[in-house]
Amino acid sequence: MNKIFTLLLAFFTMAGIQAQISQGGSPERWNSDFSFDVSQLPKFETNTLDMDLIRAQDAISDQLKDVPYRFGIEIETSIDVRNEAIYEEASNGDRIYYYMVSCPHASSISMIFDQFELPEGAKLFVWNSDRTEYLGAFTSENNKEWGTFGLGLVYGDQVILEYHEPFKRRGQGQLHIGTVVHAYRSILKRLEQVQEEYNRGPFGNSGNCNIGVNCPEGADWQIEKRSVALIVSGGFASCSGALVNNTAQDGTPYFLTANHCLGGQNNWVFYFNHEAPENNCDGNSGPTNQSISGSTLRASNGASDFALLELSQDVPESFNPQFVGWDNSDEESVTEAVGIHHPSGDLKKICFEEDAPFHDNAAGAAVWFINQWEAGVTEGGSSGSPLFDQNHRIIGQLYGGAAACQGNNNNGQFDYYGRFGVSWDGSSSSNRLRDWLDPLNSGVTVMDGWPEGAEVFALDAAAGSIDDIDNEVCDAVFAPVFALFNSGSETLTSATVTYTWNGVEQNPFVWTGNLSQNQSELVYLPTLNGVGGTNTLLINVTNPNGGADEDQLNNVIEATYTGFAGPTVDIQVSITTDDYGSETTWTITQNGNTLASGGPYSDDTDGEVIEQTVCLSEGCYDFNIFDSYGDGICCEWGEGQYRIVAPQGVILYGGEFGDDESVNFCTNDPVNVEETATPSFTIYPNPASDELTVELPEGIQGERIALVNNLGQVVLEKVLRQEQRSSFDLNGLAKGWYTVRVVNGSTVLTQKLIVQ
Repeated sequence: MNKIFTLLLAFFTMAGIQAQISQGGSPERWNSDFSFDVSQLPKFETNTLDMDLIRAQDAISDQLKDVPYRFGIEIETSIDVRNEAIYEEASNGDRIYYYMVSCPHASSISMIFDQFELPEGAKLFVWNSDRTEYLGAFTSENNKEWGTFGLGLVYGDQVILEYHEPFKRRGQGQLHIGTVVHAYRSILKRLEQVQEEYNRGPFGNSGNCNIGVNCPEGADWQIEKRSVALIVSGGFASCSGALVNNTAQDGTPYFLTANHCLGGQNNWVFYFNHEAPENNCDGNSGPTNQSISGSTLRASNGASDFALLELSQDVPESFNPQFVGWDNSDEESVTEAVGIHHPSGDLKKICFEEDAPFHDNAAGAAVWFINQWEAGVTEGGSSGSPLFDQNHRIIGQLYGGAAACQGNNNNGQFDYYGRFGVSWDGSSSSNRLRDWLDPLNSGVTVMDGWPEGAEVFALDAAAGSIDDIDNEVCDAVFAPVFALFNSGSETLTSATVTYTWNGVEQNPFVWTGNLSQNQSELVYLPTLNGVGGTNTLLINVTNPNGGADEDQLNNVIEATYTGFAGPTVDIQVSITTDDYGSETTWTITQNGNTLASGGPYSDDTDGEVIEQTVCLSEGCYDFNIFDSYGDGICCEWGEGQYRIVAPQGVILYGGEFGDDESVNFCTNDPVNVEETATPSFTIYPNPASDELTVELPEGIQGERIALVNNLGQVVLEKVLRQEQRSSFDLNGLAKGWYTVRVVNGSTVLTQKLIVQ
C-alpha cells in the first residue's frame, strides 16, 4: 500500500513570517495605515463550503492510509491579477496593484499561479487582511523555467496580492492564478474540538507510537535529519524526501523521494526543519518558515520506485541544510536501518530497525524489506523518506507497507523501501541516479554526507568503477578499464595499482598523472585471458604520491564476470513495455539455473523498446516471462510485447502473454534461411489469427508452400500446381512468430508471420 501523508494547517500569529525564499522587503506601509479600505478591493470570492458534506467525506477518507489527507478544497480559477486589480501610481509612473482573494471561514489560503513571470524590478507580496503575516517579496529571482509558481500557506480567510510594477516594465509581467486552495481545517473550531485539534502539529498529527527526531533516541541522527523535508501540493499533501550529496559536493539541490509520489512537482512546496524544538520530545508545533517552491524531475523509475528532483533554488545557508551520503553497492551487508520522515504530515520523526533488512520484490519493484520496526513506525506521508544504513548513508526511499501505530505501540507490520543500488543504474539518465549523483564519473560506490560528515584527507587515492566489461562476455578475453579517483585535498600525481585476476596476482604498475581533488581518470589494464565460467578481478590502489593512504576504505574494488570459453551465440531479449512496466520480469534458465534476467521496468512508458543481449553457449534454454499483477502485456494497458531474437535478426519467439509464459529455445535452431533477390510474394493478413492467404506474383511458380515454427518444424504445408493463391487454416496453432516458405527448386522465398 502506498504511503501518502496527511496535512493540517497551523494557526499563524507572527507578523512578517516569510515561509518561502523571498528577496526581502515588506509590503507598502506595512507598519502604517493604508490609503484604502482593504474590504473594498476587487476580489475573487469562493462559495461557502458545504462542511457537513466535507466532514462526512473526511470521516471516511481519514481512515484510509492510501488516500491523501485533505486539508483544503482546490478551486479552479482564471484570474489575471494585473488586469483585475486596482492600483496606486507614483509620480515616476511606477504602480502598485492590489487584489483580494477571499475564502469565507477559511483557516488559510494558498494558490497556484499557472502563469508566473515577473520582470526585472517587479515585486509581489501576499499578506492577510489582519496584517499578521505576509509572504514575499517575490521577484524575477523567483521565476521558474516552467512558468508557474506554487505559493505557500497564508493564515486567514482573506489575502491581498500586492504587485509592484516599475514604469519601464509596465505590462511585461504575467501573474495569473489558476487554482485557489481554500483550507478548512485549523485549530479554530468549536470549543469541544479545540483540544483535539491543538494536539495536532501544524501540518497534521501522527500516532502515539512515533518518536520525535529530537527525542533522546534521535541524538545520533541530528546531522542527517537536516536533509529531510515534507512536501505540500495544492490542497493535499504529497510525501517526504531528502537532500542527497553528489561526488562534486557542490550543494546542487538534488532531492530524493518516491516515484509514486510524482505529479505536479513543479509547484510542490518543500518545508525544511519542520520539527519540535531541540530537546523537546513532546512538542507538537514546529517551524513552517523555511520552504522552497518548485522542482524539476531529473530521473525516476518504477522498478525501484525512486524519483530524483532538483529544487528550483539552492537551499539557503539559513536552513542549515545537510546533503546526505549514500551507498549504491546494494550489498546485503546492512545490519540495521533508520528512517527519518514526516508521518501524516506531522513533525519530523525517527524509527529504528535493529535487524538486517533484506532484498525482496514488492508490487513489481526491487526493495529493502523491513519485517517490523523495533522503535517508532511510519505512516501515510512517510512515502519517499530516506532509509539509512548503520553507516548513516541512504540505501533506499519508502515505497509502502502496512506499518502503523496501534495505540501506543506499533502494529508489528512490515514496510518496504525502493533500493538505492538498483536505482543507480538504468538505460538512460532519465531513469537512473548515477548521471546526477556522480557527475565526476568517479565510479565510487560509497559517498558520505556534505558539508558535515565528509572527512577530507590530504592523501586519499580511490578505486572507482570497473568499466568496459559486460556482466557476461561472449569469449574469455577481457580488457578492463577502471576509474582512478582523487578524494584527497592534495593533487594526486602518482599511485601504485596492484590487481589480481582469478586469485592470481598480476604485475603491479605505477600510475602517474595530475588529478585535483574530486577528479578522476580512466586507467586501462592489460588484456586478461579468462576461463569459461566465473572470473574475478580485484583492484587495489595504494601509495598516493609515494606516501601512506590516509583513507583505506575506498582503495579496493572487485567485480565478477561470466566468461565463455567455447562456441557462443548472442541472443537478444527485446521487451516493448506497456503502461505498467514495473509488473514485467523475465529469466533465462537452464536445468533450473538462472543465467540471465531482466525487469522490472518503468511505468507509463507504453511502447518503449528495451533490448538486452545475452551470451549463451550452444544448447537449449527456457525463457520465462512474468506479470506480477497477472494481466500480462497488452492490450488494455498499452501495446507491449516480447521477442527472443537470434543472430541475423531472426525472431525465435515473441508476442503478447497473460500472467506468465514459458518457451523453450535452442541456440542451434535453423535461423539462417536467406531470401534471394527474386521478387517477393504477398501474405495477408499479418498478423493473422484464423486464416492466412498466400499470393504469388506473376512469373513465380511455386512447388510448395510451408509454414515453419521457430524450432524449424513444418506445421502446415501445401503442394502447388498452377494456382497463384492459396489459403491456410491457422486454427489450433500456438500464437507466435512463424516463417512462410515458398519453395521452387533451389529457390526459397521467405516472409515472417505473426499468429495471434
